[in-house]
Amino acid sequence: YLTFDAGYENGNVAKILDVLREKEVKGAFFILENLINSNPEIVLRMQREGHLVCNHTAHHKDMSKVLDYENFSKELAALERSYRDLTGEEISQYYRPPEGKFSEKNLKIAQSLGYKTVFWSFAYADWDNNKQPSSDYAIKKILDNIHNGAVLLLHPTSATNAEIMGTIIDEMRKCGYEFGTLD
Repeated sequence: YLTFDAGYENGNVAKILDVLREKEVKGAFFILENLINSNPEIVLRMQREGHLVCNHTAHHKDMSKVLDYENFSKELAALERSYRDLTGEEISQYYRPPEGKFSEKNLKIAQSLGYKTVFWSFAYADWDNNKQPSSDYAIKKILDNIHNGAVLLLHPTSATNAEIMGTIIDEMRKCGYEFGTLD
């Protein structure tokens, strides 16, 4: 499962979407409100091309410190509202806590709001645009850690990921892997 945490567009999100369209692979994009506000066309494209658009909160807060139902639900509802206003559709009912920080209470609140919380089984340091790994390193790192049922966490703002996405998909398919959606 290819999952992406997307808070903004820097040219690489569109490149990732281009590759996914070309390779006929669907992903799950956990977005922030900033992406809707600053790049609505990219969010509309995600939806139009059949990707899951999911809740990564409105403002990328440390949700493990938000322990009351009202404030927690407001953070998810703000993104839901922005997405609905843009697309006329409901956001996919998958939630990923920013930075993977959570509390047991958070998980229960998210569930009571109808969300399935989605973490990952693989991630690597791809989020810092000033410290991008080399393509060779990234390909090896991903392929060496792939496994049945893998949920990859990638950042679509990564220049390296934009460069290697086609190769990763092709190599994984050569190894017999198929791509699915969280649904």
